[in-house]
This record gives sequence, structure tokens and C-alpha cells, in this order.
Amino acid sequence: MREGLLLRTIWRVVPGMIQCVVLLAYAIALSGFAAEVSPARRPNIVIVLADDFGWGDVSAYGGKVPTPKLDLMAREGIRFSQFYVAAPICSPSRAGIITGQFPARWRITSYLQTRKGNRACEQDDFLSTNAPSLPRALKAAGYATAHIGKWHLGGGRDVTNAPKFAAYGYDVGLGTYESPEPHPDITATNWIWSAQDKVKRHERTRWMVDQTLQFLRERKDTPCFVNLWLDDTHTPFVPSPEQLAAAGVTAAEPTPRQKYRAVLVEMDRQIGRLLDGLHESGLARDTLVLFLGDNGALPTFEQTRTSGLRASKLSLYEGGIRVPFIAWWPGRIPARSVNETSVLAAVDFFPTLCSLAGVKPPSVSAFDGEDMSAALLGRNFTRTKPLFWEYGRNTNSFAYPKEIYDRSPNVAVREGRWKLLVNANGSGAELYDVVADRNETRNLIAERSAVSERLKRMALEWRRAMP
Repeated sequence: MREGLLLRTIWRVVPGMIQCVVLLAYAIALSGFAAEVSPARRPNIVIVLADDFGWGDVSAYGGKVPTPKLDLMAREGIRFSQFYVAAPICSPSRAGIITGQFPARWRITSYLQTRKGNRACEQDDFLSTNAPSLPRALKAAGYATAHIGKWHLGGGRDVTNAPKFAAYGYDVGLGTYESPEPHPDITATNWIWSAQDKVKRHERTRWMVDQTLQFLRERKDTPCFVNLWLDDTHTPFVPSPEQLAAAGVTAAEPTPRQKYRAVLVEMDRQIGRLLDGLHESGLARDTLVLFLGDNGALPTFEQTRTSGLRASKLSLYEGGIRVPFIAWWPGRIPARSVNETSVLAAVDFFPTLCSLAGVKPPSVSAFDGEDMSAALLGRNFTRTKPLFWEYGRNTNSFAYPKEIYDRSPNVAVREGRWKLLVNANGSGAELYDVVADRNETRNLIAERSAVSERLKRMALEWRRAMP
């Protein structure tokens, strides 16, 4: 309507030949307007998962080691202060991302290991292919899909019958040792890493970034989904001499903390290469990159890697499950955004990414997570579902933090500002206001008895409902 009025006005006020010139310019402008408002192509999606990566491993989150590339990613996108993974250890955390469900539903509550070890942990040997699968949903909608890096959802050791990557919906699977299809360049022996690997331990992050960029460049006309799941910053820390020097480490015998510093500096540099590669390939504005850790840090180096959050990997206190989360999508995510209030979780990825990609997911009732796309795009988001965790089904077969103070009860729930932890037998309940007291220093179990009893009942009912 407005365009027609503008056209009639032009026709009345300009004479003769000028009309033709103006009309041509108008047509060009109008076509540009149409292109601007037409639906954009479905975005590429890259989930960058860093291993054993603490809240304080990014300097933008208060970390002591400079991470300029991750900080730049945060400035160009949005970073979140209340983001949770699904478990304080790798395998169940990863299952939460893939399924959009709490991993206890699929009998994965610790890291997957030998068959005997899995039985002792009362868990399965691999993620069931009956579980919902984010890559499978995206592939069915026309996405090219790849897994690159650490898998740890089945395969390795004596588990030889784990499903292949294709069973979960991946076109390409380049796994590490703990996967059904370890890539020969990074798996020369029957173990996680060795000096015989073609790609050495200190080169693995670079190799994984290279493989990701190659996958995206070769499919520029197709929307792509990629897991870029790094095995840094997991121990052992094995930097090269050049990486030590780049991190300012000059000691002839570097300490574990100095080696960690070098590994983190190199990982940060490779994240910069990933983002630069997207720009150079003309893919940046069509690509959503999500960066997070799979669980809290270990070792914590006197809690510096948690920026003061209590505990570490292997614990349901904040230091084990609250991790950095940065989202980057030039032109779509408002730059220099910081979200301090929204409570988000890795189980939200499945419904959220389907929403952003215009893909119909499985039944919404199947998800424990929620569509948080509004938060990713810089708008308000208020969680309507509680979050639940379980870690440690028995006291014999699960690893726990060495410090008694850091060993949490084995079930937890977060609702609103409240977080309650309790043992599955109902003992040892603790309540924290993690908005006012994110370091969990003040147990309010007695002062807030009504809240405590309600959340305790909720947590234990949830735990009893799990397989």
C-alpha cells in the first residue's frame, strides 16, 4: 500500500524522461527491500564443546588466563551467567545435548567405560538409538550433519557393539578413541591418545577446527550442523614447546598449572581461527556458534578455574554444572549482550535449535528442556520447568571430589532462584539461593523450611521416576 502511494507521488511530480530513471531506481530499491525481508536461509549450527572447562576458564567470566578470542566472541555475541549442563561429568552431559532430556532417563549417569564398570555404575553401555536425537531431526529436515571430536556416548574399551554415528543422524563421524568410529589420524593405538598418533595431542584442537571448516566450506549451499567437541582442556595437559612459549611459560620443567595455561591459550587461539574461517568463507552471517564446557573444571587450581564457584567436576554444586555459555551469530544476535538473569540449560538445545532452524521437532512433551531461542536473540526468557540432576547412584563405583566439602548430595533441583540438593535416600538436604549466593556458602534448609520440603519432595519424586 505504502509502496503504491509512493509510486503515484513520483509519477505526479517528475516529468518525462526523469520518470524512467526514477522508476528504474525505485524498482531496484524495491527488489532490495524484498530481498531484505525475505526469509533468511536456515543457519549453520556449530556446537563447540570444551572438555572439563570451568566457569573461570574464560577471562570474560573472571578467569586469570587471558582468552582474547573467546572474549571477542562474547563481545560480538551474547554470554550467559546462569547456564547449566546436564551432569558434572562428560557422558551424561553430552547425552543431555543430543536428546534434550535428562540423561538419567537413558541410564547414563557417569562416564561410559568398560562393560563391567558400566554395570557397577548401574548404567547402559551406550546412548540408546531409541532416544530423541538432535542431529537426526536436523538431518531429516535437510541439514548436513557431522560429529568431529570427542563422543563418549558409546564405544571404546571393550564396548564393541556401540551404534555407529549414522544411527544418531550424522552424515560424517570423526571420533576420538571413546567412540564407535575413531579417526585413524588421532587414534593410532587402543587408547585415548598416544605419542604414535599422526596428529599429536597438542595439535588435536587445530585438526578438529580444520575438519569443521572443511565440512562447512564443502557444503556452502546446504545448512549444516556440526558437533565440534574438543578434548581440551581435559588432562593430561601436553602443550608443545611453541605453545608454552606463546603462553609466556619459560620454565624448563613446567608445572601442571603452566601446562594448563598453555593448552588454554592454544585452544582460545583455535576458536579464533574457527570464527575467522567462517568470515573468510562468507559463512559467518549464516552460522550460529555455541560455545560451552561439558562440565566443571578438574583440577581447579585452588578454585581459580571456577572463579569461586563451589566444587568441581564430579559434584552437583555450581562448580560442577554451571559453565560458560557464549552464543555468536553476526547480524542476528545483538553484540555486547550479557544475560545475567535467564536460567538456561544444555537440555534446551534440542527444542531451541529446531525452532531457530524452522525444523519440526519430536513431540514437545518429550523434552525436559525448553525453547530458549528468545534468550539467544537477546530477548527476555523466563524458565517454566525445573531442572534436575543426578550423579552418583552408589558410593563404590563413582568418582567424587577429594575434598569432603566439595562432595555434594547426589540429586539436585533448581527452580527459580532456589537450588536444593539431597541424597536419593532423603538425607543430607541443602538449600541455596544461587542468585544471591552463587558460591553456595549459606545453607538455608532451616530458614526456608516450606521451600525446602517442597523442592525435596519434587527432587525425590523425580529420582524415583527414573529407570
